[in-house]
Amino acid sequence: MTVHSQGAAPSAPQDAPPKSAGRPKVPTTKSGPGPASPRGGRRSLPSGWLPYLLVGPAVLSLATLLLYPLIKNVILSFQDINKIEFIQRKYPFAGFDNYTELLGDSRFWTVVVRSFAFTAANVVLIMVLGSLIGILLNKLGKWMRLVLSMALVMAWAMPIVASVQVFQWLFDEQFGVMNWVMRTAGVEGYDQHNWFETGLSTLVIVTVLVVWGSVPFVALNMYAGLTTVSAELYEAARMDGANGWQTFWKVVFPSLKPFFLITTFLEVIWVFKAFTQVYAMNKGGPDRASEILPVFAYVEGQSQAHYGLAAAISVLTILILVIVMSFYFRLILKQEEEQ
Repeated sequence: MTVHSQGAAPSAPQDAPPKSAGRPKVPTTKSGPGPASPRGGRRSLPSGWLPYLLVGPAVLSLATLLLYPLIKNVILSFQDINKIEFIQRKYPFAGFDNYTELLGDSRFWTVVVRSFAFTAANVVLIMVLGSLIGILLNKLGKWMRLVLSMALVMAWAMPIVASVQVFQWLFDEQFGVMNWVMRTAGVEGYDQHNWFETGLSTLVIVTVLVVWGSVPFVALNMYAGLTTVSAELYEAARMDGANGWQTFWKVVFPSLKPFFLITTFLEVIWVFKAFTQVYAMNKGGPDRASEILPVFAYVEGQSQAHYGLAAAISVLTILILVIVMSFYFRLILKQEEEQ
């Protein structure tokens, strides 16, 4: 006898889906604030300030190390400070007297011309030799390329003062290698020959030193640029019957023109402000005949104790370099716009 109790739940059909063991999810609405930040409630800085915060330390360092000394140097160039004024801590205002004296001094203009000639000779040699060595690196095999690259890096990494000492030994009057080479070759007049007898010969030796130390930078960058030139361009040039020189001017140079512009721009700046090589080689001598503008300013300030005049020389050097570079920088911008 089956008894049906009142209120008993009827059995669920077998094909009904099973009930979830957990509690049903009931959507709730929040009346409070929005969702919390994924970083524990921290508020992120406005995106517009982030670049300034990142660049801030670098700008502060540059202002401390470069801008402040530059401003002090400009102020010093308008003062008449020599050894007596420096000891007495007197800083009389001289106006434009230092600049007037320099611009009317033929020796200053001789140094300016010498600086431009020195820079032009060095930059031309550096770019030509560096480009040729870079092309050679691109043509060599793997192991020879590695050996030549290591030699270039070692020459590039050699400290300037150490390289100056080596060149002084090579061109030494009594025990120099160059005098021995010339005597061995049968050339007369090189028995204890003084290679630093004139300012021109001194600058020639400095030029060899500067070119030797700067060519690796151009050569390695040239090789890196050549690896980006497609092999199809070389193949097309060969099919058209172009020789090596025509291939360089029609294929390589147009493809690497930005590289040549930027590298020449950097080399002009580096060579124009070269100081250590010239001063350490012969202190701007003999008789100050090998001075360029940075050495000229240093000798006037430290050796002659004409501090205001030396500051004016350095300011004019910066202005000359800025004016020259402005034309070259416009050429670079024009090249970028054409691309």
